[in-house]
Amino acid sequence: MTEFELAESGEPDPSAGSDAPMVRAEDVHKSFGRTEVLRGIDLEVERGEVMCVIGPSGSGKSTFLRCINHLEKINAGRLSVDGQLIGYREKNGKLHELSEREIAAQRRQIGMVFQRFNLFPHKTALENVMEAPLKVRRIPRDKARVAAELLLDRVGLADRASHYPSQLSGGQQQRVAIARALAMEPALMLFDEPTSALDPELVGEVLDVMKTLARDGMTMIVVTHELGFAREVADTLVFMDEGRILEQGPPPTLLTTPTHPRLRDFLSKVL
Repeated sequence: MTEFELAESGEPDPSAGSDAPMVRAEDVHKSFGRTEVLRGIDLEVERGEVMCVIGPSGSGKSTFLRCINHLEKINAGRLSVDGQLIGYREKNGKLHELSEREIAAQRRQIGMVFQRFNLFPHKTALENVMEAPLKVRRIPRDKARVAAELLLDRVGLADRASHYPSQLSGGQQQRVAIARALAMEPALMLFDEPTSALDPELVGEVLDVMKTLARDGMTMIVVTHELGFAREVADTLVFMDEGRILEQGPPPTLLTTPTHPRLRDFLSKVL
């Protein structure tokens, strides 16, 4: 059990509830040993918003994403999802870490898709998508199967339901991973460079699924190097470097007329 002092008075958050942003980060810090990876992250993601996060390798993008669902524990600050403090409860001006069961319950509303697909190799695509609803949500098998079939159809893989991961391309495996995350009916989807491990010709099929999710109103935070996707889909673009947010705003503005010299330098090398 860990705890740390709050920077604020410890009063209940008046914004908690349906009117709160889907994600709120307040002065979030994260260190690994003596290396400070996040140095005071402040941002909000509204419901239905798509936020893309860009920046050089080592800037803290993926670490921040992992902090949102408490895969990494923050060292200071506050992180809330859907008005609920993530990973901690507040008592007497301090944050006390929740139990593993309580943290697992919070993660159910947060879907995450990683660079690597992490599918169960001994289970078919359909079984991979069914697994969490069966084991975590205790959904009856027949209902879980119907829901999984619908999700595979949604990501364009209805005809691959009986295939094992080794029989699928990288793009297909990543689409199964997206369907698997959606099977828990999350309020928020996190994508950690979901196309970086794919061959170039397979990137488009995964991005197309993500575009559909965005059109359907899913709240999404996407760490990505795909600037074309960010320009087309994102409501907000965030540029991080050395553990800080240096600039954020509408993608067309940041990508065409950046104001921060570090972002201008970054774009000159990647565009």
